[in-house]
Amino acid sequence: MCRGTAIYGGGVGTGQGVRQLTRFLGVSALAGALAAGLAVPIAGFVGVGSKAVVDTLNTLPKPLNSRPADVGTRILAADGSLIANLYEENRVPVGLDKIAPVMRQAIIATEDSRFYQHGAIDLQGTLRALIRNHAEGTQEGGSSITQQYVKLTLLEDARTPAEQRAATAPTYQRKLLELRYAIAVEQQQSKDQILDGYLNLANFGDGAYGVQAAAQHYFGVNAANLSVPQAAMLAGLVRNPSGYDPVYHPAAATDRRATVIQRMLQLGSISVAEANSALRSPVIDLSRMHLVPNGCGNSVYPFYCEYVASKLLANRALGDTVQARDRYLKTGGLTIRTSLDPRIQAAAQKSIDEQSRPNDSTVAAITVVQPGTGLVKAMVQSKPYGEGRHQTAYNYNVEKSYAGGYGGFQNGSTMKAFTIAAAIQQGIPIDYKIDSPKQIDLSMVPYRTCKGWTRDQNYQPKNSTKSGNFTMVDAARYSVNTYFLQLSRKTGLCSIATIAGKLGMYNAQTLGPLDQVVSMTLGVGYVTPLMLSNAYATFAARGVYCQPLLITSIRDENGKYLSTPSQSCKQVLEPWVADGVNRVLSAVMQPGGTGGHLKFGSWDLAGKTGTINQNLAVWFSGYTPDLAAAAVVADATPPYQNLIGQTLDGQSISDPTGSGTAGPLWEAAMQGALEGLPHDHFTRPPSRVLGSLGP
Repeated sequence: MCRGTAIYGGGVGTGQGVRQLTRFLGVSALAGALAAGLAVPIAGFVGVGSKAVVDTLNTLPKPLNSRPADVGTRILAADGSLIANLYEENRVPVGLDKIAPVMRQAIIATEDSRFYQHGAIDLQGTLRALIRNHAEGTQEGGSSITQQYVKLTLLEDARTPAEQRAATAPTYQRKLLELRYAIAVEQQQSKDQILDGYLNLANFGDGAYGVQAAAQHYFGVNAANLSVPQAAMLAGLVRNPSGYDPVYHPAAATDRRATVIQRMLQLGSISVAEANSALRSPVIDLSRMHLVPNGCGNSVYPFYCEYVASKLLANRALGDTVQARDRYLKTGGLTIRTSLDPRIQAAAQKSIDEQSRPNDSTVAAITVVQPGTGLVKAMVQSKPYGEGRHQTAYNYNVEKSYAGGYGGFQNGSTMKAFTIAAAIQQGIPIDYKIDSPKQIDLSMVPYRTCKGWTRDQNYQPKNSTKSGNFTMVDAARYSVNTYFLQLSRKTGLCSIATIAGKLGMYNAQTLGPLDQVVSMTLGVGYVTPLMLSNAYATFAARGVYCQPLLITSIRDENGKYLSTPSQSCKQVLEPWVADGVNRVLSAVMQPGGTGGHLKFGSWDLAGKTGTINQNLAVWFSGYTPDLAAAAVVADATPPYQNLIGQTLDGQSISDPTGSGTAGPLWEAAMQGALEGLPHDHFTRPPSRVLGSLGP
């Protein structure tokens, strides 16, 4: 009676009294409905939208979506090591048997102490919350764990902003809908299953969803090994993850943890000694916190990772639209295995680190590919990933097929390898001689193309090395321009372009075919280290071309393999043609050749240098039967300038060449990459290819 006097007497105005009486009657009616189990028609709700409430209560909810909770994707290297996590919610689902009993006790103690005793609804708690909310206009809890599980599930299933607002709307209709769902859930699932689902869905703050991710994030332990103070801290977080954040609000987190510990003690979940010990322990040890990096930008291999992600976003097996694929990648719990070999990647990165600097005015890049498989083993560059000074978001190894792809550089004389292949294919032996003067006038000289003829009105190219009457082998050894310009006229540009196309060469900027111009054999268009290394890998594989392969498998969270482009290899050159190219390009690595000083060990090595006009870029591309790599040093900042006077490894470049500038990068990377691999040998070409150079 005293409380009644305090509420309704003591100078309260008539209008206020009527409003409070109306609220009281409304809550009483709602309490009656709840007590009846929410299964009968209800009318007469005062001031709470009675018709909407009745409709909600009389309509059985649809079954909750059984779609698994959002789980991030892991991108792995070939050896299973982690490259990156991609997620919207950092979550690692675990079964209830993998969650420490003290964690279950802590969450029950603080959120729903009678969880195992009541049904879907804790009537006492719900009525207490409804009365307080109605009387004071506040929003107090009172939901059972089952109700919270329903709310989390509905929110997890919400895809649009409108659906998300509906799942969190502060209305009685939404609350009552959740209650009906809770009844349905309790009929379909056991208490342990509900608790398991709740602990795997709950938001524990700081990007950690589910108790396993939270245990790893805050304490560096698995959920199965949580201690009393750790479990109490996590249980306290779910009510207000940001407000009780132990990093930014340690005092509030400590007080909240103490509340949970005291409640656990009251319920007999822990002893007095355990409670006192837990209260004395620090709420968080920052040195033990484990951050789970998200996205390719936080990967140890960010450029490789982003290129892989671009391929995944193009895979229709992951969704009908790019947006759908992107979401599936971040929520589908996929495990993606890639071709990257950390050992080979480390060897290539070491070469870059020891021979270039991020603040160089030039950029250096290397890609390593495995012949006969197309597996991309390594991809490195001198500019680190980022938006800061001397950083970049461009991947200088790949084509311009996505936002981060730079789109390559002209390849210079590395193009001569395809002219050699065209000549051998047409029956021209590698001892074929051509008088190759210092300079040659090719102005208006016609060259055959696939569509007719082309000419250059004023073209008088020169040699940058030796001149004379050379065989194909010696012309390649010294990279004699006037020899290969004359040889390409004899073969025709169409055959060169056709072979290059079959070996995966195209314009990395436009993604179209290479231009058939008079100077094609000296470099054309824009190509990438990935493209060039893989093309040369075709020679190493005796004419078997394989499309570059980065993603070797995709598994969903149930272990089912999803469709992904698989290894695609085909014979595009006769083996004897490739053998002939290998013989010619091996001469480049012999004493006196442009790559002679790059030969190491007893490996069978073949390669070719490349320097483009105005020295804007220099290349070295080479291979063994087991690995192929291409290295480039270039100016990648418009307006592009001559490399002379620019810096590499902090030193001014005085004489940029494929062998002297890019070559050492290739050599160090390949030497490290080949360590431990067998010393396989190239196949000797037939006598008709060798000509007088044969036995």
